[in-house]
Amino acid sequence: MAQSVPPGDIATQPNAKIVFNAPYDDKHTYHIKVINSSARRIGYGIKTTNMKRLGVDPPCGVLDPKEAVLLAVSCDAFAFGQEDTNNDRITIEFDSF
Repeated sequence: MAQSVPPGDIATQPNAKIVFNAPYDDKHTYHIKVINSSARRIGYGIKTTNMKRLGVDPPCGVLDPKEAVLLAVSCDAFAFGQEDTNNDRITIEFDSF
């Protein structure tokens, strides 16, 4: 049986979270830098809890060791107070290969 090798590490800038501030009647775009800080090649994919409101470009890709990519994270306009945004999340999933 083949042994599983844990994926390398990634770093993000900003490293914790991004917050979309008012006004919410316009689309906002912020950028996240994802850095492959490991010595192995990784593949990444982005998941979101609200695909209608939150978008990421590029949504997936491959990073060589020490390579970085700038992701454009956008929040479409919405009616504040009429939609629940408390659980809106973006997750970066990745694995080495």
